[in-house]
Amino acid sequence: MDEKLINSPSLEEWRQLYDAAAEFKKIAPWNWMWDSDMFAVQNPENGEIGYCCVLGRNREVFGLAVYLGTEGLEGYLKVASRKVKPHNPDALHTNKCLLTTFEDKKYLSKDDLAVIKQLGLQFSGKNGWTQFQSYQPGYFPWQLTRDEAVYLTICLQQAKEMALRFKDSPDMLEPSESNHYFTRVAKKERDILKWEDAWFKSVPLRKIVIIHKTMDENRLEKIRKLDRQQKMVWEVDFFYAPAYVAEKGRRPYYPLVFLWVEQYSYFIFSTHITTPEKYKIEFIEYCLRAFESAKIIPGEIQVRKEELLAYLQPLAQKLGFEVRLVKKLRAIDDARKSMKEFLGKPFSRTGPKIGRNDPCSCGSGKKYKKCCGQ
Repeated sequence: MDEKLINSPSLEEWRQLYDAAAEFKKIAPWNWMWDSDMFAVQNPENGEIGYCCVLGRNREVFGLAVYLGTEGLEGYLKVASRKVKPHNPDALHTNKCLLTTFEDKKYLSKDDLAVIKQLGLQFSGKNGWTQFQSYQPGYFPWQLTRDEAVYLTICLQQAKEMALRFKDSPDMLEPSESNHYFTRVAKKERDILKWEDAWFKSVPLRKIVIIHKTMDENRLEKIRKLDRQQKMVWEVDFFYAPAYVAEKGRRPYYPLVFLWVEQYSYFIFSTHITTPEKYKIEFIEYCLRAFESAKIIPGEIQVRKEELLAYLQPLAQKLGFEVRLVKKLRAIDDARKSMKEFLGKPFSRTGPKIGRNDPCSCGSGKKYKKCCGQ
């Protein structure tokens, strides 16, 4: 069955979402708010915090972005603080958010237009057409699920109220303590949501690292007996491929590529390609395969992601190599550059396309042509 048909919003839920977007657009809050004027809305269903940014003060992309949870917030902050530069390929995969934008008709998908037709809505003109999209790291922007549509409706309603309050009290979002966000919280009373103000502190993101606690000791013993090259340094990293996979009826995704590269010769000892949801459970297995295939255990492995450091430390203790966290991996970057040149542009020609004037998926609030598409 087509993924889009599973848990899709009902026609009435779509109508409520479009109505909320129309009311939000009517007040044009981008005339007095920047995307840095961030506030939050707690999801009444699961308690997750969505961090809201009004887009449009730069007169490029108009709408509302809702960054989901700590992961979404940290992705936004990495781009906003330039820790991840907009032209960095990883910027495309920092977003975990729901996006409402007001576009020209030519940038809407067939699915967008089909829903609008079913609802009998009338849009026209520049930035006159409403579009909703879901962003998840490693996946192509996609149509909303039912739960996402219901929550985004709430966020748009609360964003309208917050924007009007902010217009009269522009200091209201200034926290008294760092990492605290003005948050709208709902309490249910007889099936009616009653909204209140609160200040919530953002919780640091803890990456889930799945480590094999039990390993095949016989296999490890065989690997221990492999040739040891104490002076050899391997670089190990994973990144999203610069082209996506589009399968019929499913959300297109960017494969994750693992590389094991010798630091000085730039020789690639091993590669592995997987999906965004599988990489955590596959890394250790393919790391062991890299040793077995090369018939070598290096003296040191360098990584630049703390997540990989956590994966490799238990293995390093068992197999007797060093693992070190560094800022740069030149051999990996060279291999990655070659892969990008081979595969072409970041967006495949065989699947959905991001137009030059579409909102950039890195979350910068700019058009793609002026951001990652430069």
